Amino acid sequence: MTLGFFRNLTKPKATPVVEREYCVAGRTLPLKIVENDRARRLTLRIDSGGKGLRITVPPGLRRGEVEKFLDRHQDWLEQRLAKVPARPQVRPGIKIPVRGVPHRIVHEPSKRGTVTISSDERGPLLIVHGDRVHLPRRIADFLKREAKREIEKLVGKHTLALGKRAKAIRFKDTSSRWGSCTSDGNLSFSWRIMMAPSPVINYLVAHEVAHLKEMNHGPKFWKLCEQLCPDTERCKAWLKRNGGALQAIAFE
Repeated sequence: MTLGFFRNLTKPKATPVVEREYCVAGRTLPLKIVENDRARRLTLRIDSGGKGLRITVPPGLRRGEVEKFLDRHQDWLEQRLAKVPARPQVRPGIKIPVRGVPHRIVHEPSKRGTVTISSDERGPLLIVHGDRVHLPRRIADFLKREAKREIEKLVGKHTLALGKRAKAIRFKDTSSRWGSCTSDGNLSFSWRIMMAPSPVINYLVAHEVAHLKEMNHGPKFWKLCEQLCPDTERCKAWLKRNGGALQAIAFE
């Protein structure tokens, strides 16, 4: 399974060819087959959290070759998917992390649809008001608001230190990247990063802001990243170990 947090600098042209479902290891997963002008062979990737599969193919490849490719990699897929964390559905009673701290979800339908943080004798709580059917979406919206508030502040801090400006800041729910930076200065972040510990959130922002000056992952980039976030190595390792579990949480 790949965990491609960050963008390539020059993107080859890629066009979706087929989107369908594929059954493997007792799961039915969305499968996207993408034609790429630069591809010379077929490549297979499992999205973070086991949300889906993606096959990149050379232009003009016959569909039958894709089916043969999938058959040859059936065992590999089953082994990899067995290691992917189960997708916990957001619901009352379970715990999800907020800035790395587990919060138990409590549903209180009597009030209007808001989300508040509280605590009791058993620890931190995430209290969700309103209709039960809207609970997962309300928690996702809460995390998006928290991401916007905190990450915009961190972008301001790191761009000031770098002497660069970000053109725009966007928030998405991406399945394979935690963040990206375009050549014209647009920064994007997955709002799911708000479930990670605060130092990891800071690292991700520092990483993307560093791309405003060094559009690569060479030695100069990593030196700059360390200057902005001295805890880079530890935080990068944490995200690699735990990112898949955060991506697996289902907010549908």
